[in-house]
Amino acid sequence: MSQAADTVSTIIPAMRYRHALKMIDWLCEAFGFEKQEVHAEGETVLHAQLVFGNGMIMLGSADNASEWGRHVVQPDEVGMRETQSACVIVRDADAHYARAKAAGAQIVIDIADQGYGGRGYACRDPEGHLWWFGSYDPWKG
Repeated sequence: MSQAADTVSTIIPAMRYRHALKMIDWLCEAFGFEKQEVHAEGETVLHAQLVFGNGMIMLGSADNASEWGRHVVQPDEVGMRETQSACVIVRDADAHYARAKAAGAQIVIDIADQGYGGRGYACRDPEGHLWWFGSYDPWKG
């Protein structure tokens, strides 16, 4: 029997940002996310939910004083390397690429057709988190 909950999306990336309020606006402008919930005290984001289609990311302000925060580092603290990243399925990879690039995303892998299908690219947001956007839908094969 599956342990998965009966919900829209059972895996939701959780991210931390030093300037979370600013990054929420940037993620919406550059990548097309929409604010679902933002809980903040002043400049500190306690919890935010951004949606993209039926996908979601959750994020909060980087805070190494919290129990969770002590386990998380920012990309610039580890030589701009990542141990994981979000992969986002988009309808039109070329249009998304143009939007992200115009908003200042740092392209790290240029847009191209992928050998496994679809078209995609990789970029960094202003705080260095790595993202993959592409048209390949693994649910459809």
